Amino acid sequence: MVNNNDQHELENDLEITNEEEAEITDNNEPELEETEGRLEDRLKKLRTQLAAAEEAKRSSLEQLQRERADFLNARKRLEEQALRERERSLARHIEDLLPLCDSFDMAMKDPAWQNADAGWKKGVEGIYSQLMALLKSYDVTVLSPVGEAFNPHEHEALIDNGGEHKVTDVIQKGYKRGEMMIRAARVAVG
Repeated sequence: MVNNNDQHELENDLEITNEEEAEITDNNEPELEETEGRLEDRLKKLRTQLAAAEEAKRSSLEQLQRERADFLNARKRLEEQALRERERSLARHIEDLLPLCDSFDMAMKDPAWQNADAGWKKGVEGIYSQLMALLKSYDVTVLSPVGEAFNPHEHEALIDNGGEHKVTDVIQKGYKRGEMMIRAARVAVG
């Protein structure tokens, strides 16, 4: 245990006089200035590196955002293109079926149809019903516009008898899928 006298003596030994402090400071001042200078240079260098790293980060982030936007736009275009191609493919498939529909329509309008065997007629009508059901499953609407006003977007006038511009006869049915016209109805207008 240290008594008060010993403690006081230790404190006196540890005290540095103003002269000694000045002497220590004067001796170390060039070293301190040199050390401070090196530290300031290092600090400037680190700040420069930090600014460069932040700029590189910002540039990389902008590039990443542009590439992500490009990727999303490309994916959207591909999806839209695939949808359009599916629609065109389906329209071509439907167009391939139209001559078959026309053949059934011509056969059933022919006077010989009335004289055909009842069993045979029933079978042909069943096949025709299946064909129409297939078109309906593709969301195809058959245009047979007798009595309607002539619409140049849905009708092609092959015969014009003058008059009110109403469809008087359908020469060949038209087909439409949603808003897409597959084939306009060929009509007589009077």
